Order: sequence, then structure tokens, then C-alpha cells
Amino acid sequence: MPMRKLSTFVACAVVVSLGGCGNADEAYKPAPAWSGRKANLPAPPQLPTTPIKAGDAYSIFGASHHLKSRIHSADVTAKDITIQGYIVDSNIPNAPACAIHKTGKGDDEKCKDVPIPSIWIADSKGETKAKMRVIGFARNFAVVFDAMEKYKGLKDPPKELIKDDQWQVDVPFPLPAVGAKVKITGKYGYSSSKASGLVTDPMYGVMTYGKMEYVEPSPEPAKFLNKK
Repeated sequence: MPMRKLSTFVACAVVVSLGGCGNADEAYKPAPAWSGRKANLPAPPQLPTTPIKAGDAYSIFGASHHLKSRIHSADVTAKDITIQGYIVDSNIPNAPACAIHKTGKGDDEKCKDVPIPSIWIADSKGETKAKMRVIGFARNFAVVFDAMEKYKGLKDPPKELIKDDQWQVDVPFPLPAVGAKVKITGKYGYSSSKASGLVTDPMYGVMTYGKMEYVEPSPEPAKFLNKK
């Protein structure tokens, strides 16, 4: 046997015969339980219980979750989807008076920075933070004014809805108002092409209206508070 292999063999035999490097005479002594101050740890976070979808419609939680997912992002952005929720906010009531008029008439010169007509939907009626903006049902408040005048007092939709001739969409009947539960179908993403990139939301995304179905009506119709 070569000298190098022989020395290795002898060393291994000695280690085995001695039972390893530890001292066999030292008995195991269990450590006593910790009696000092307990750690002040935060409570575990409560995981969301809202489902991703309800039937064919995404929840606001589900759509925004998929939007931020590398795996599921295409599921909600590649084609039109339907999102269901409660209308919890709207900028129709607070539209500036200078922007409330019939279509075909220009806004007053002092009427600047007028927002796009928008509503916000959430998974519950009382939600104020986790809400998604919806635009695209009317390009300005003049279109909303025309719809409000035509739909006034009607219980059933007219034969022809008011159409936004530039965006080529029918203004929904009844006009969207806070408190209604709706299913909205359209294009979803971080921004909306109809707002030329000015309307974005990296947290909950933006829904561009295509059509709307009412699940529950609003207790009060949409109205302008600043109308002249």
C-alpha cells in the first residue's frame, strides 16, 4: 500500500477508535426555559379574504393583485375584462359650474384644469382607500349634462342612449352615482389611453369604460351640485 494511503488509513482508524473528537464523559445538560422578558412581536398580518373573482367578474382586489403579478398580469390586461364593485366616489357632483352646459358650447376661458368625468369603485360600500378609478363613459361634463337632461325622470332606458360621438360609447343609463353596485366591462391597466396618459394609478389601476351593468341601483340619482 502506498505510504500516503497508509497514513490516511491509520488516522481514520484512530479517530474511529476514540469515538470522534468529543469527550464521552461529559453528559448532556439541557438548558432551562427562558425566564427573561418576552419579545414584543407584532400580531401577524390579516390576509385578505376577498375572492379574486365572483363568477365572470374580478373584484377590485383580484384585478389589482393580478395587475402587479408577473404571472397573471396578462390575464387582466391583454383583453377586456369585467370588474364588479360598489361606486364609492364620483366627481360628477363637484364638477365646476363653468363646465356644465350642452355639448357644442365651449367652456368659459376661466374654466381650466377640469377633470375627466370619473367614478371610483371598491369591494365594499364603506371603502375609502382601496378604490379603482373608472373613466371613459363621457369625455367631459357637457356630455354628462346632455345625458342628465335626457334621462331625467325616466324609469326605463330610452330607445337611444346619449352617445359620446368622439369616444364612441353610450353614456350609461342611469348615470353612475355613489351607492350603486355595478359590473363594468372594459380595458384595464395602470393607465388609460383615453386620458392620454394623464390618469394613472400604480396601486389599483385604471378601468376604461366599455359598458356597465347595474347589480344594485343607487339610492340617489347623479346630479350636479354646482349647476348655474
